[in-house]
Amino acid sequence: MEQQIYAQMAAIQGEHWWFVARRRILAAVLQRYVRLPDGARLLEAGCGMGGNLAMLAGFGQVSAFEPDAGARRIVGRESGLQIREGRLPDEVPFDAETFDLVAALDVLEHVEEDSASLATLRNKLRPGGWLVITVPAFAFLWSAHDEIHHHKRRYRKAELMRLVTGAGFCPVKVTYFNTLLFPVIALVRLVKGLLRIDKADGEAMPGNLVNRLLTALFASERHLLGRVWLPAGVSILMIARRAET
Repeated sequence: MEQQIYAQMAAIQGEHWWFVARRRILAAVLQRYVRLPDGARLLEAGCGMGGNLAMLAGFGQVSAFEPDAGARRIVGRESGLQIREGRLPDEVPFDAETFDLVAALDVLEHVEEDSASLATLRNKLRPGGWLVITVPAFAFLWSAHDEIHHHKRRYRKAELMRLVTGAGFCPVKVTYFNTLLFPVIALVRLVKGLLRIDKADGEAMPGNLVNRLLTALFASERHLLGRVWLPAGVSILMIARRAET
């Protein structure tokens, strides 16, 4: 991604409704479905500006890698962690079978070789280890947001399941999410596409009241996931385990 995107993420990820609600959803789903051993080791692949590290640290000892040098310096200074230089699929600076859980949160859409990247992440997991991934959903939602974030693709659930299974994982839970806001976001992006408006949506920090309302609405999906697996949404969430042959 471009440097201004990293800077923008750093400025808003602590309070912006999308980041805050997504962390709450991820924490709830991990708590509900993932069983980790005492002293578990976790890896975040492509940690960006580090917005998920504190949440992941609630489940064990966290390591991370990130290709951008500026992001590594800032996140390392603020988190106290050593953020390693690394890039999927071939430059991941950790030994095989090291981790109990690997998280790739809105990462796969940035890499050309998503299948090879998943195979690499499988290699870093201990037998029976867990994978949690999020990706953007539905090609028809492609917008300026995807362009400026250098996305390569958006996914459908069935497509992601085939990809993950082919890389040596057994999917455990998979669902669309950001569902309650999906109709509004889809309408905005479709209208912008028809009118050829190239300004990205959702990039600015909204007003305090709107931000609180959007946070509460999006985060409320954490109470649904697992009871109702949502049929459509702006993103996809998957939990899988390393398959053993």
